[in-house]
Amino acid sequence: MEGLAAYTRKIEAGLTAVDFPTSPNQLYDPLRYFLTIGGKRIRPILTLLGAQLFSASVDKAFPQAISIELFHNFTLIHDDIMDAAPLRRNQETVHVKWNNDIAILSGDVLLIKAYQELGKIDPAHLPEAFALFNKTAIEVCEGQQMDMDFEIAENVTIDQYIEMIRLKTSVLLGCALEIGAIVAEASKKDREALYNFGQHIGIAFQIQDDILDLYADPDKFGKQVGGDVIANKKTLLYLTALEKATLEQKEQLRQLENEQDLTLKVERTRQLFDQIGTKQICQERMSHHFDQAIHFLQLIDVSDSSKEPLQDLSEFLMQRDQ
Repeated sequence: MEGLAAYTRKIEAGLTAVDFPTSPNQLYDPLRYFLTIGGKRIRPILTLLGAQLFSASVDKAFPQAISIELFHNFTLIHDDIMDAAPLRRNQETVHVKWNNDIAILSGDVLLIKAYQELGKIDPAHLPEAFALFNKTAIEVCEGQQMDMDFEIAENVTIDQYIEMIRLKTSVLLGCALEIGAIVAEASKKDREALYNFGQHIGIAFQIQDDILDLYADPDKFGKQVGGDVIANKKTLLYLTALEKATLEQKEQLRQLENEQDLTLKVERTRQLFDQIGTKQICQERMSHHFDQAIHFLQLIDVSDSSKEPLQDLSEFLMQRDQ
């Protein structure tokens, strides 16, 4: 999408322009590094599109778009520490390149920078934007805690999993869109519909991630296919398989959790999922949330032509193969 590339370039330029002091360099160098190693920049683009939807200039919402991206990167730095992840976007994570203490402190600074950029808004809109941002920040932390709890929980339901990804991933997409709408002085009704559009797109996006992790083309995926299987993560694929499996298939799934040959583990798990029909069931759930998103988009009281950029972006995200 040419339009998406233009927005991405604008966001990248804005991130480069964020004013970090030169000293202490151990605090600020990690942030300069992390903000230049790439990313889809979908969330700040949504903020710009949320403003544009209601005929506001994208420049008017630009500081808030940068705020959303800074907050997102703050969560990534801290998530990488908790996950002991060595790589992010095929580059060393901050805690590996420096150390855990520096990564924690640098992440904290990035959160404060996010608030500084958020505050560059018409004072009349600051209370609503501030309340939404704070609510979202708390929910993202709740979602992360749920995700960590699921690692040791014996029983996780599909509904619990969907709620976890709603909090961990989707509410930030809804927030990004609604903050753009707040800047554009949209009605409360339209803002709520736009927020719900973002939530459902986020859920569909994460379900697609679960599917791609096991079924993506290895040459296009950019990371190890089957990583969730290797880590015994309770993804929607796994939980759906467990719900639909026969007793014999359930036992095979549990045995595969302890398989030491990782290539064999991924291959046999995929074969078992295919027997159960897991991928198709998850794709149907993904399509349901995509359809719900489009339903809420249709409720917004602007012209259909004004909605096209958001609809096009949604369809683009759902057609990705990596």
